[in-house]
Amino acid sequence: MPAHFDLLIRNATIFDGLGSPRYQGDVGVSGDRIIAVGDLGAHTADRDVDADGLALAPGFIDAHTHDDRAVLCGPECMLCKMSQGVTTVVVGNCGISLSPVRMKSRPVPPLDLVGDERWWVFGSFGEYAERLARDPSPVNTYALIGHMSLRVEAMNGDTQRAASDKEAAQMQARLAEALAEGASGFSTGLYYPPNMMAPTAEVIAVAEALRKARGIYVTHMRDEAAHVLQSIEETLQIGRAVDAPVVISHHKCSQPENFGRSTETLPLIEQGARSQPVDFDVYPYAAGSTVMMPDRLRPDVPVQITWSVPHPELAGRMLRDVAAEWGMSEREAAQKLLPAGAISFQMDEADVQRILAHGRAMIGSDGLPHDAYPHPRLWGTFPRVLGHYARDLGLFSLEEAVRKMTGHTASVFGMVDRGVIREGAYADLVLFDPLTVRDVATYDAPTRPAEGIRETWINGQSAYVFGFGATPARAGRLVTRNRP
Repeated sequence: MPAHFDLLIRNATIFDGLGSPRYQGDVGVSGDRIIAVGDLGAHTADRDVDADGLALAPGFIDAHTHDDRAVLCGPECMLCKMSQGVTTVVVGNCGISLSPVRMKSRPVPPLDLVGDERWWVFGSFGEYAERLARDPSPVNTYALIGHMSLRVEAMNGDTQRAASDKEAAQMQARLAEALAEGASGFSTGLYYPPNMMAPTAEVIAVAEALRKARGIYVTHMRDEAAHVLQSIEETLQIGRAVDAPVVISHHKCSQPENFGRSTETLPLIEQGARSQPVDFDVYPYAAGSTVMMPDRLRPDVPVQITWSVPHPELAGRMLRDVAAEWGMSEREAAQKLLPAGAISFQMDEADVQRILAHGRAMIGSDGLPHDAYPHPRLWGTFPRVLGHYARDLGLFSLEEAVRKMTGHTASVFGMVDRGVIREGAYADLVLFDPLTVRDVATYDAPTRPAEGIRETWINGQSAYVFGFGATPARAGRLVTRNRP
């Protein structure tokens, strides 16, 4: 053990990320690694931090993001995550990935969630990875390749049908190429129009590339409402067919008639887990957010506008109020707003809590960083779990909350030496006040930074400091499954 460290955090209440009981101790960091953990009172450091009364945890891993473009845009673009203690983001979810396809015109929804055609310039994942290496992100990036992106390229935009064998083979080859270049898995968004006409057999054919690469399959399932059980079965079938671990994205039971059905879905997932790897992520809110889809609006599900290309001034307004002012139905008003985004208040809090508390649950924000008026989950997810659900409601212990956001997530995604505080692990760390940490972003004021997060370190470098904001550091790296 060296006598001198680059960084020494003393007197912290340490949460190791594995769910072990908290303990008091010091953490010494040199370079990008944790060098020592324990009583380091006799040691010195270039920077000495007294963490008395504060909690030190592994940096939080956002299991579900749409940050493909945001990680390319510098520290200010990732302030929404670093101010929550997030150090690693999983991009390319829901079948939407910024590579490996170029676009000459605005992509069809929901591909446009990550940007218009100006951002679709990566003809391979290798090009995207090179951009991250040349102009590093402030956070670590773990990348999935989206089925929708592959489909639009292979099918020349004609996605309202099943792919031919030749087209599926092209998608499989493109996925294999991306996995060889540092991508870690394959995602689908079978709920969305560009993906929903893909039969199970097509998904399996494309996902076959995961077998050799030992990649992971992550899915926004075909249905999270009436047919949620069938969708879970399909998801498990795909994972078994290609011998790949499965992650169910933002697990929920959507629409009022399905409230309470987590008592059915969670046992089904547990049953599947007895014979294959399956886990899920969840965000701690009873409302979701995606692109505006007029044909899926319901009178019993309120909708808030998050952005609109033709009517940007209406971001933040409730759709029903805009429709009333315009003297038309909500569907007609939504059509007039397109392209647009929406928050839908479509879940039940009891289901949210039941899913959050489950042992297989990972925390993912599903935040949309380019929305003009985003869902508050973009800025509040992780402090909300720590403050509201763990500390205030006692839904689970703080140790378990941290595990859901660190060690468990790292294990599921195969992030080697991350998500844990131990000697030799990467120095992704967050220092927070367990008594005051909380989310303050709301549906009316969605971009308020959380309270109680004191500092975030990424690969040993300070990335966010409370009261100062994002630092200039760009210490993030591309994290690849099962590779240190």
